[in-house]
Amino acid sequence: MPYELQTDLSWDSMDISFFILIAATLCGFLMAFSLGANDVANSMASAVGAKAITIKKAIIIASVLNFIGAVFLGSHVAATICKGIINPAAIENQHILMLGMFASLLSSGLWVLVATYTALPVSSTHSIVGSIMGFGLVVGGPDVVYWGKMLTIVASWIISPFFGAFIAYMVFVHIRRTILYSHQLIAAVKRWVPMWVALTLSLVILSFCFKTPLGKSLDLNWMHSIGIVIFIFVATSVGGRYYLNKIISPDIKPQQTVDELFKNMQVGTACYVALSQGANDVANAVGPVIAIYYIATEGSMLDNLDMPLWLLVVGGLGIACGITCLGYKVMGTVGERITKMNNTRGFSVAFSAATTVLMASNLGLPVSTTHAAVGSVVGVGLARGFQAVDFRVLGKILLYWVLTVPIAGFSSIVIFQILRWTFPGTSGI
Repeated sequence: MPYELQTDLSWDSMDISFFILIAATLCGFLMAFSLGANDVANSMASAVGAKAITIKKAIIIASVLNFIGAVFLGSHVAATICKGIINPAAIENQHILMLGMFASLLSSGLWVLVATYTALPVSSTHSIVGSIMGFGLVVGGPDVVYWGKMLTIVASWIISPFFGAFIAYMVFVHIRRTILYSHQLIAAVKRWVPMWVALTLSLVILSFCFKTPLGKSLDLNWMHSIGIVIFIFVATSVGGRYYLNKIISPDIKPQQTVDELFKNMQVGTACYVALSQGANDVANAVGPVIAIYYIATEGSMLDNLDMPLWLLVVGGLGIACGITCLGYKVMGTVGERITKMNNTRGFSVAFSAATTVLMASNLGLPVSTTHAAVGSVVGVGLARGFQAVDFRVLGKILLYWVLTVPIAGFSSIVIFQILRWTFPGTSGI
């Protein structure tokens, strides 16, 4: 029933609902701002660390692509955050549910912002999931939490850094053996670089076929999409090889050619990560707002939630603003302090992180972009030996990862209790 037809609600309850909706939208923007500032390192840090791109250019590119990813690709994962952590039907009082979602947004946004100021990467997914679970346990007890779904999400937190590290390790080792250590460097570049460009482009196209409104409107099944991807892969490989044959002359310096090619490829894959990051991480900012929106306008959460475009725009704008204002802080840690970067290592990191995140996004699984990116950086470092990784910095990062869920959950409970005492009609429930 639309909000304006809910004549059985008191004026006070309607007023509270819309006040909370407005406040939650602002908190959603805060959360998006915080995760944008913290998570831009996941896409651009390796490129900046390898000097493939300046910080200024990285911020501009990441802002635009995160916004596009959030608005056009982010609706599927947002539904998981909105209804996949707790059972909203188990909470009878809808104002309690609204206050809890509001508290979750505020607590998670503040924690990610604090971590950003200390220049350490944390998972915004960890933060929002821990916050929602915290208030859910207080209101409904253990039964209100979807523990099966939580185990799946927790498994993704563990799998994503190891999977990212494995892919990055294998990609870099392959590049090193087939190109960098080749006795015929130029021939190796002409053979393998077009293959990597084609593979990267193919993965992006495959994601677009199933994630964008345009791709869905084409009603393509997996067989059709794979056929399109194979065609793009072959065409890009052939075209890339033809292009390299034209621009590479016998008297050119081989190592300079390799550096320049992988520099361009690294920037391209960094863009690929930024796009997928916006698609996956906007859920952490707007997911709880969607619950509040439907309670305020419909009286309760519906079984099938349509994603309002304006909420995705709010999330995308918040991410872009966070990247612009504070994105430089965490980029230094991820791009320079864990392990030393160059163009081939940076490409391996970006390719691995993007592949991990886009696979999870297509499955509707809120995998941690931060875990995938940091795991990829560590994987590249380990390919050169344990001495190439600064485990002191990595230890600090892991500590923040461990603390994120309990801190976000506890602060969410505190904020929630304060809100219950503040708003009439909810403190006694």
